[in-house]
Amino acid sequence: MKADTVTAQIPPDTRMRNKKPASGGRFWRSFKNQKYLWMMSIPFVIWAFVFSYLPLWGWTMAFQKYKPARGFFEQEWVGFEHFKTLFSDSQFLLALRNTLAMSGMGLIAGFIFPITFAILLNEVRLGFFKRFAQTVSYLPHFVSWVVAAGIVTKMLSSENGLVNDLLLTIGFIDSPIQFMAQGHLFWGIVTLSDVWKETGWNAIIYLAAISGIGPELYEAARVDGASRLRQVWHITLPGIRPTITVLLIMSIGNLLNIGFEKQFLLGNNLVTDYSQVLDLYSLKYGLGMARYSYGTAINIFNSVISVILLFTINGIFKRTTKESLL
Repeated sequence: MKADTVTAQIPPDTRMRNKKPASGGRFWRSFKNQKYLWMMSIPFVIWAFVFSYLPLWGWTMAFQKYKPARGFFEQEWVGFEHFKTLFSDSQFLLALRNTLAMSGMGLIAGFIFPITFAILLNEVRLGFFKRFAQTVSYLPHFVSWVVAAGIVTKMLSSENGLVNDLLLTIGFIDSPIQFMAQGHLFWGIVTLSDVWKETGWNAIIYLAAISGIGPELYEAARVDGASRLRQVWHITLPGIRPTITVLLIMSIGNLLNIGFEKQFLLGNNLVTDYSQVLDLYSLKYGLGMARYSYGTAINIFNSVISVILLFTINGIFKRTTKESLL
């Protein structure tokens, strides 16, 4: 008997499904499938455009001799005159030095103390004490710098200040020290104040990263006879390295943007040469003296340097550790 021959045919709709859609088709299909997510994101996109990108038009003030009485398009254009004035001003260079010094000290202390504190908390096995230590360390973060500066000033006061009384009691000094009047001590005071206020809060993200490390790694290390210190060095620190890398890149990108609250509240006329940072300089010589174009030039300098630092350090980490933020 002659066997019947069956010819297999691919249905037309199957061929269409196997055909790779065009990129435009993929986009609209994705947009259709996620239309509600796109609709939810619209308010945030509008907010970012209005408050983050639209104000960039004001950068043109840095190239004008801006006077509020004139219309925006009737200003006198002066090119890079304000930037030339900026780099020739000794007060600007002094503010830049102070900013870099305090940012560098804060960057180092802002990583060493939170990481160390997170590792120590992770090693605590007594649950009650661990929760108590976490709560106590977080609380200073919620204290405003106005209150925090008052506490620091009172503790360092030469009249009944806690630090001076303690040093006098143990015989370390013979007479009270004027901490808040010593310019060479100001950077350290600001850095330690920031450490006291933010260490507990900044340790949260490192504790979360440590909790994500597999317990089997520690178990295997204990079986091999590794001490707690070796476990921290060979397991904990490598396990949180991606977190450290991302935070370090972000911190270096904001190296010049340290604000002015701490310096303004803790500083005084006796330590101006050490307390004036770029944000204070911009506030004083830009807004305070109604030199709006000059103040804009200062902020443009901050932004450009921050972007350069961000992409530079990101590229370095990407080539050396294969980890990056962008």
